[in-house]
Amino acid sequence: MCGIFGVVAARGRTPSISATQADRLRDMLAHRGPDGAGTWSHENAIIAHRRLAVLDPSPAGAQPMRTPDGRYVLSYNGELYNDLELRRDLRERGVRFVSDCDAETVLHALAQWGRGALARFRGMYALAFYDAREHTLLLARDPLGVKPLYLHAGAHELVFASEPAPIVAHPGVGARPNIAMISAYLTTIRTVLGNDTLFEGVHALAPGQGALVRFERGVEIETFDHWAGPATRDDGADEVATAALVRRAVEESVRLHLRADVPTCALLSGGLDSAVVASIACGAVRGLRTYCAGACSPNDDEIDDLACARLMASTLRTRHSEAIITESSFAHDWAWMVERMGVPLSTPNEVAIHAVSSRLRADGCVVTISGEGADELFAGYEAPMRSALEHVQRAAAGGGVRGGRFELDANAWIPSGVKPALLRPEVWRAIDGDASLVRTYDDIYAACAHEAAGSGRGVAPDTLDAHLRFHRRVNLAGLLQRLDTATMLAGVEGRTPFADARFAELAESLPMRVKFELAAAGVVVGEEHGAAARTRGTLEHGVTALARGRPEHGAGGTLEIGEAAPACRTKIALREAFRDALPREIVERPKASFPLPFQGWMAAHAPALSRSALSQEVFTPEMIERVQAEPSTHWRFAWPMINIAMWGERWWG
Repeated sequence: MCGIFGVVAARGRTPSISATQADRLRDMLAHRGPDGAGTWSHENAIIAHRRLAVLDPSPAGAQPMRTPDGRYVLSYNGELYNDLELRRDLRERGVRFVSDCDAETVLHALAQWGRGALARFRGMYALAFYDAREHTLLLARDPLGVKPLYLHAGAHELVFASEPAPIVAHPGVGARPNIAMISAYLTTIRTVLGNDTLFEGVHALAPGQGALVRFERGVEIETFDHWAGPATRDDGADEVATAALVRRAVEESVRLHLRADVPTCALLSGGLDSAVVASIACGAVRGLRTYCAGACSPNDDEIDDLACARLMASTLRTRHSEAIITESSFAHDWAWMVERMGVPLSTPNEVAIHAVSSRLRADGCVVTISGEGADELFAGYEAPMRSALEHVQRAAAGGGVRGGRFELDANAWIPSGVKPALLRPEVWRAIDGDASLVRTYDDIYAACAHEAAGSGRGVAPDTLDAHLRFHRRVNLAGLLQRLDTATMLAGVEGRTPFADARFAELAESLPMRVKFELAAAGVVVGEEHGAAARTRGTLEHGVTALARGRPEHGAGGTLEIGEAAPACRTKIALREAFRDALPREIVERPKASFPLPFQGWMAAHAPALSRSALSQEVFTPEMIERVQAEPSTHWRFAWPMINIAMWGERWWG
């Protein structure tokens, strides 16, 4: 895994920074690539790379990598899981390889097939592929969004990188806050939504998106989607047959994700998904090491992640280790990560993932596999799925809000309805009452609905399948970004066998009945529920209501289901696929979401709300005072607000 960086100017111009300056910006990504660095420059382009050597660690795998004729240059961050298959096809076309590194396969595939090669890749990647003859640059990101890619386009120059920090550190770009995205972050705790980031003028490629950039007349960008999930179908297969199909697909994906020339381990949270991945890996990696992070429960009778992970490790007989998160370590690492990465954290569990990544790296492991993706592909989040089903029923009866607006309200940390009391009036007016956020969610949901229905025009139906695909596009993208940030900051490559394009294609083609179902007909939910209820009334009502519950579904929304709500089954096919291979306690365990008692751990950084110039410009004095005085009580406000304050201090004091 690696870090990529580059600057390309319009044809006839030279980059606005020197190769030496480019090297300094490239080296801001040294944590992503501690094993080597390289820079290529020619005429109007500088392409740079930091290397984490995983396949063929010899110098033959160094980047930027060029074709023998010197025409094409590649800076690539990722792993290609069908590398051997593509090499066979390329050899038949006369390509001669000089390394065993998958980057060389990507280079020659793109040289042979252009952007069409992206459809052939099975892997996680962000890449920059430059044609020195035609002066074009192809940027692309993998289908599920495991690896990130950011860019800034000026009139005569484009800058790209694996993280925003090197881009905004470029003297011609600079760091400017995107106020609309700050508000979006307060609601979603996403530092990226669609193509928008927290930095004005810095954009992100979306999962499965590419960009062809031409430099003949300035900077001309053509974006395109190179992957989409298949339409939902139902071939009538029963649960047994579907479970067998799913098991074969999971086993294949895990085996492919284990290819490495460096020590490999597994993250083991004690939940179903990581247990499935680790159990398969045990058969392929001799002496597999497993790792879990968490906080010790104050209640000895409580079954937490650490205890469940120990049970699973004992069953698998792995060499198991733990990274224990304490209040002091949480406070230290939270501040350090914001300072180092230059962006706010998403969920508090990002601290735990980094801690366990640092631990396994210290033990000599470089690659780890993890269970992200199963919940979004197989409906693992009970409360959001119940809520979405109830919304679909209302929509079918001609009531309720649009699907995108529903998802925004149902999973909000801070709902839009309380923001007039949180944001300064001039800020709330400037962002037109979260209009762009609502529009983004509506657009994403519409795309999911069309994808599920297999249609490209008109109004697609509001279905539970569409809502689950929305979870994949928004929630999974956020979780994968969290994993990438936390692992790469420790120089570790995180791999996700569930968040794999081929596996996702299978999962999303399956009918909902093999993923999620209620045990009885109907759902009992009040007229107002979840975050929608919390938007009513005064600030006092909002603050009090938001202080209840715990975050679910990554974004933190909780659903208040009536007592008569029926039981439900989640991840049906996945549970059945591995029921005979795992302990019953693991197979039937409800979703836990790596809980940390962070609500009581935020006081140490609450003073940032008063220190930060950005905080003072964005938040009302009343809310700053209130949250700073009682951050644990108002934790739904405190977590995103303090993160914004710390991020503001990092860039603007």
